[in-house]
Amino acid sequence: MKHKIHGQMSESFLIAAFLSVSGGLQDAYTYISRGKVFANAQTGNIVLFSQNIIAGNLKLTIHYFIPVIFFALGVAVAECIRQKYRLLQKIHWRQLVLIAEILLLFIVGFLPEKWNMLANAMVSFACAMQVQAFRKVNGYAFASTMCIGNMRSEMESFCAYERTHDKRILKKAFCYLGIIFMFAFGAGLGGLLIPKLGMRTIWISCAILLISFMFMFIKEEIVEKETYQNHI
Repeated sequence: MKHKIHGQMSESFLIAAFLSVSGGLQDAYTYISRGKVFANAQTGNIVLFSQNIIAGNLKLTIHYFIPVIFFALGVAVAECIRQKYRLLQKIHWRQLVLIAEILLLFIVGFLPEKWNMLANAMVSFACAMQVQAFRKVNGYAFASTMCIGNMRSEMESFCAYERTHDKRILKKAFCYLGIIFMFAFGAGLGGLLIPKLGMRTIWISCAILLISFMFMFIKEEIVEKETYQNHI
């Protein structure tokens, strides 16, 4: 008798792809529109923060330090949501994270340029919640808001396939490659739309996240097993 097992849609490639497009768009948005700050790549912000400390530029030091602090806070809040709501039945705790992220980014779209520091803090906070909540795709560790870890895993998998010729490993490598491509697509989309939509470009990210939220009500069929009953 065949037995089908269903899993949470939040770890599917479809959701990972949507989140990666959103992550790329958010990074392009804050860098192009909000004073060359990285929403996701906090390594870049830390480098620029350190450079400005040495240069004695207090204003830019704060400019790059605030997103780092709020990114850390976003991770903590997402983890608190997981611990408190992980046993909910009607809605998944990751969907609660998406709701919070959508609301934050929607507010950001109304903030004028003079409030860039607040906007960057809110986007970094939202990105951190996303990266903490969504950490697997098809069972593999991944990040939807940055590329370096995904690139390492992609090339590691391609090298492993060259050695083993295991098609499952090749599938894993292409999974990571697809995620990287979707992130790049999101960044390019942001660059294309910002001249037209300005500060409200971030609402495109809200729409993408809302689609992800709705898809997560679907239970994904992830495994199909065949079981046998022995009759005496």
